[in-house]
Amino acid sequence: MKKKIVSHPDQLLKKHPKLIHTDHARVSSHVQREDGEWILNTIMIEGVDVPFRYKRKTRYKTLTGARVNLTYYPDCFTVAGIEMEVMKVVRIKLG
Repeated sequence: MKKKIVSHPDQLLKKHPKLIHTDHARVSSHVQREDGEWILNTIMIEGVDVPFRYKRKTRYKTLTGARVNLTYYPDCFTVAGIEMEVMKVVRIKLG
């Protein structure tokens, strides 16, 4: 039996109530760096002080200045003993 992939944000939000969805957010900064076999993408959204992070297998064109639709959830990670808040992106689309 093949597992159905859920990609529409409304379906994701129903299935996972902790997810947050934002439409037409403007990207103020986009940085890509290698993380093993993955490319770690970090974007900053205008008016938000917390970075949004996601991984891809390949590099992507810069999203700086673009409008995006995001589905994400809050998360934390530790760097040099300091806990940092981030938003883990589950779905990102140009909007």
